[in-house]
Amino acid sequence: MICNLSFLFLLPTLLLAASPFPHGGKGKADMQVARMSSKPGEDSGGLLSSSKRYEGSSDLVHLRYHMGPVLSSPINLYLIWYGPWPAALQAPLRDFLLSLSDPAPPPPSAAQWWSTVSIYSDQTGANVSRRVAVAAEAHLPGLPRGASLSRLAVQLVIADALAAGSLPVDHGRGAYLVLTAPGVTVQDFCRAACGFHYFTFPSLVGHTLPYAWVGHSGVQCPDLCAYPFAVPTYMAGVGAMRPPNGDVGVDGMVSVLAHELAELATNPLINAWYAGEDPTAPTEIADLCEGVYGSGGGGGYTGQVSKDELGRSFNLNGRNGRRFLVQWVWSPVVKACRGPNALD
Repeated sequence: MICNLSFLFLLPTLLLAASPFPHGGKGKADMQVARMSSKPGEDSGGLLSSSKRYEGSSDLVHLRYHMGPVLSSPINLYLIWYGPWPAALQAPLRDFLLSLSDPAPPPPSAAQWWSTVSIYSDQTGANVSRRVAVAAEAHLPGLPRGASLSRLAVQLVIADALAAGSLPVDHGRGAYLVLTAPGVTVQDFCRAACGFHYFTFPSLVGHTLPYAWVGHSGVQCPDLCAYPFAVPTYMAGVGAMRPPNGDVGVDGMVSVLAHELAELATNPLINAWYAGEDPTAPTEIADLCEGVYGSGGGGGYTGQVSKDELGRSFNLNGRNGRRFLVQWVWSPVVKACRGPNALD
């Protein structure tokens, strides 16, 4: 897919953005789900206007397949830790990614959550791969592109890692994740996005590669990007949940990272699974479920989730005894938001 950069500068948002907060009246998550095609060209016919399993409240949206590829080969994740990242904050994020293909943790598990993503297929019938690996990592603590990044500069960070040989060019299997440390600012971070995904431009990176960015919001905007571990002041009477790994910013990142990775896998070149006719402003499989973490979720209520002995909230189990709180994604089978902790 060829992008004209002068055209892209005219877009209201360059990339596809996510927030864990259940928006009240703006953004692509604020749309009502009407129907979804579970196969190319097939209309599900399932009207869900009264369902409480999803977030959304305006236009009718048809989530359908647009004939592009999904990440059907075993997925190699390439992590770029941008900025000074303490090892203790990296560990939960890495463990979450490694948990997506780990069958060992008990249910409800991160691998079971990813199994919903893997239902989606391309026109050949190939499903999103259930094999997800962290193939390599690059560490850039010195902020070579500065402590304030534009959206296009995020691609330059990837270009730098490739040029330095820190990461390989992996066509077909590679997905590149730029994770910015506490204190690093990114264009539209905390204003219009907590994370985004897209594909790199050959004019900047030399290759077309799917990638995502997610930032640590703990010191910048936890009430927006680490919800429900932090809550906006105007939500009177709503208490924040305790993060399962002890860091509001990191635990908030886990859910945003899950959101972006699910959409990256099902819509890597912005021509596969999404709703709407405009690929510059699509509604994707995680957008439909923003703010939903358990049964009954929707309308600002997270849904029913579990708590451990210390009162920390979670809905998924992962490797190394980790627990995570991750938003649900849209299931083409039940035609509603779904997670492995569902009660029905």
